[in-house]
Amino acid sequence: MRRRRSVLTPARLTPLDILHTGMAGMRNRPMRVLLSALGIAIGIATMISVVGISASSKEELLRELDKLGTNMLVVTPGTDLLSQKEVPMAKDAAGRVARIDGVEQVGATGLLDHTVRRSEKIDDMITGGISVQSATEDLLTTLRGSMRSGTWLNAATGKYPSVVLGDVAARRLGITEPGRRVYIDNEYFTVLGILDELPLTPEVARSALVGWEVGKTRLGFDGRPTTIYERSADDRVESVHGLIPRTVDPQTPHNVEVTDPSSGLQAKAAAEGAFSNLLLGLGGVALLVGGVGVANTMIISVLERRYEIGLRRSIGATRGQIRGQFVTESLLLSGLGGLVGILLGATATGGYAISNGIPWVIPPWTIGGGFGATLVIGTLAGLYPAVRASHLSPTLALHAA
Repeated sequence: MRRRRSVLTPARLTPLDILHTGMAGMRNRPMRVLLSALGIAIGIATMISVVGISASSKEELLRELDKLGTNMLVVTPGTDLLSQKEVPMAKDAAGRVARIDGVEQVGATGLLDHTVRRSEKIDDMITGGISVQSATEDLLTTLRGSMRSGTWLNAATGKYPSVVLGDVAARRLGITEPGRRVYIDNEYFTVLGILDELPLTPEVARSALVGWEVGKTRLGFDGRPTTIYERSADDRVESVHGLIPRTVDPQTPHNVEVTDPSSGLQAKAAAEGAFSNLLLGLGGVALLVGGVGVANTMIISVLERRYEIGLRRSIGATRGQIRGQFVTESLLLSGLGGLVGILLGATATGGYAISNGIPWVIPPWTIGGGFGATLVIGTLAGLYPAVRASHLSPTLALHAA
């Protein structure tokens, strides 16, 4: 009888075995592992923080836009083409705008040729950049503004020497509470209130606002508005924009200018994403540098562990198992750096958001994409060292060791 020839079969390694062998190399070289993972961590942290800070800032802008609305238009006098002089609007211009189909709220201001000071002892040439304007009662509602302190002008107070200060005007005048008095055109006006910030209308924030009637009776106001603010239905903004010039000045509509004050914030929100792309690219470069560091670490690890590789090959480990060991080690190394980087990036974003009082936003795709990128880089960084390790001859590896 012929004896059956025994056939040697390679040992099978479970995924848990491969993970164990991959971790063994990391445990034996903790400092090298730490330094290699740090490169990956810095790259991921940069990417996470850049996108997170940009997304947080953009979210704050969008919330601000949602609060202030994008349905407000500002109407101002245009310039005559021949004389190059400003063309005043009619006294009933605000009323005309209010009658346009789709317009919901209208407020107006009229610029006065006066200055506001704390007292008559201050030189009238020192204006502090503060304007004095008459304001209609509906202005605050139209602007969606609020009072930081005190009250807004009404039908009664608008007839008497009282004033409401924008937040910037109040700060420049050094007034922090209602009840104080300011000096306008040789007369003291009592401060009724101070406005909260008005991002869409900085010209109002820098103004001292008096009633429409008191402006005409005491300050020489001619009743012609210099700025009209209107709110329309969201779906009618564009059509109202086209109707306003022909309504305010039917004969020469080109002498009326209509602007959208929210366009600046909308452009800023769009720019947040564009600028973050550049910084995201820098984070990607840092991540690639970290990947090179991992590859370098793995190559050195293969050279230092030739004896281990030769011994494992001599007792039956296949080339595939050797490749799996080193690719796994590279993946673990990159994964560790990725997790640390995500934590650092999230912490940096959170610190920025809290210190600036804005929402803390980290897009989920950033975390998933960042960690996925580390695994891809870890795989690529470990392929060449793994292939090189698997092709080492057991005899030569043991002899060299």
